[in-house]
Amino acid sequence: MTSSELWTRETADRYDTEEAENSSPATLDPMLTSLAELAGEGRALEFAIGTGRVGVPLRERGVPVAGIELSEPMAAVLRRKIDEETLPVTIGDMATTVVPGAFTLVYLVYNTISNLLTQDEQVECFRNAARHLEPGGRFVIELGLPPLRSLPPGQTAVPFDVSERHLGFDTFDLVEQILVSHHFTRDGDDGRYRRGNSRHRYAWPAELDLMARIAGLQPEHRVADWNGTPFTQDSTKHISVWRKPT
Repeated sequence: MTSSELWTRETADRYDTEEAENSSPATLDPMLTSLAELAGEGRALEFAIGTGRVGVPLRERGVPVAGIELSEPMAAVLRRKIDEETLPVTIGDMATTVVPGAFTLVYLVYNTISNLLTQDEQVECFRNAARHLEPGGRFVIELGLPPLRSLPPGQTAVPFDVSERHLGFDTFDLVEQILVSHHFTRDGDDGRYRRGNSRHRYAWPAELDLMARIAGLQPEHRVADWNGTPFTQDSTKHISVWRKPT
């Protein structure tokens, strides 16, 4: 078991509703197109496949997909959408769990590598990706960049959403590279809010490149989004691709 926080049944049951915007065709289509091109004629393995927000539509595009998921309740929601034979899922953590076969693509999207709360575990995640890849196969990560330039001296919190039904802000431990996302969500119309938080370890692109090197992977390219926008110092996230040497 890694340090990833385990998602509960309550969280799993409301996940798809809360992530409806991120599951829209406008958001998913560029990602699915890129992942399908990277997988080519081979198989894809999704680390932390969750409820299948990405894996299910990628499978529907004809890419053979398998998944690893730590949370049994999240995997149970996925299973309502697609059967085990069509999209097999193994319960386990993405740093150490091994599934049968080899893959042309291993992917880890939506900031999920940050669920591993230590550098050692993140390194093991890269090693696990390399373990599953065929020679020439690729490992893809989508990860946001922490808005540390928004922190004035002495401040440790940055808001990322202030809307009618949700207030979200991140607090930072700059020594341990840990951020905590805090959420106050209005569920109904009675004025009450549900509070939640989650811990994450942020890592810079250069640190990820070193992790990849430790795992025997080589950098291929990095862009700012799934549409291929160039990555710059003003980018808020990155899509990074590393390749296993042939």
